[in-house]
Amino acid sequence: MRASRGFTGRRRGGEPGRLPPGQYDVGSGWPVLTAELTPRLDLDSWSITVNGRVEKPMTWTWKEVQQLAPDRFSGDIHCVTTWSKLDTSFAGISVDTLLAEARPTPEATFAVATSSTGYTTNLPLADITGGKAWIVWEHEGRPLPVEHGGPVRMIVPHLYFWKSAKWIETITLLDHDEPGFWEVRGYHDRGDPWREQRYQGD
Repeated sequence: MRASRGFTGRRRGGEPGRLPPGQYDVGSGWPVLTAELTPRLDLDSWSITVNGRVEKPMTWTWKEVQQLAPDRFSGDIHCVTTWSKLDTSFAGISVDTLLAEARPTPEATFAVATSSTGYTTNLPLADITGGKAWIVWEHEGRPLPVEHGGPVRMIVPHLYFWKSAKWIETITLLDHDEPGFWEVRGYHDRGDPWREQRYQGD
């Protein structure tokens, strides 16, 4: 898998108040940073699966996902490369809605989100439950652009945005942590921007 520019370097600085340490406000822009080549997905063949440590592995087609209870996120997102985008919004469904149907087993403590490209990222289950994560297909009232993960991506806004897998297809629940694409290359396992957890050891 080839990485595009933007996932290297380490800038410091920081602004008081709303921005996490080391971040700057990107304003109306939204930089495109991708760890893989941008795929072209056909929604007629796209689906999302929740499997692993669940009582009932589930797969939803695009039409079936559209029938689930809608939800939206409005707030800020933060990239490990130091930009933040404030007051932005996404629409789709809550990850809680999918997990309520798949029913995690008591052993489930972590998740791995997998994209159609093979990209993976690991997350504590607690970070994608309780209204903290969404599967989205709209950004600020418009279809999510393909370069930003459209037609469908996951967002976990309280963590650095590499944890928000573009072109999401599978969420696998595990009884152990299993580092993903960037985590095995030295990025932090959790990625809390307010703790500046950019790299292992931060």
